[in-house]
Amino acid sequence: MHVKKNDTVLVLSGKDKDKIGEVLKVNPKKNTVIVSGVNIVTKHKKPSRENMQGGIIKVEAPINASKVMLYCNKCKKTTRIKHEFLNDGSKVRVCRHCSENL
Repeated sequence: MHVKKNDTVLVLSGKDKDKIGEVLKVNPKKNTVIVSGVNIVTKHKKPSRENMQGGIIKVEAPINASKVMLYCNKCKKTTRIKHEFLNDGSKVRVCRHCSENL
């Protein structure tokens, strides 16, 4: 997967095109991500012990990972990632435009 949890992403297509949000959850097996504030759907919940009221709630639904692109907060652009190795041997993800660690 090209995105990870807590990454900032921009939605490329669909009803929420051009929205920026943070990745809340990643599902690599289904190739989907859940982004905060994107793909909001209404869900009917039955009353339970945790939620005594029940009713209609709004939740974020998963979208395909191919519809999002990593967003660099420093240069304010969408970017593909570049991998670089540090002197201690660790591998980091880097913005292709400004060389900022993501």
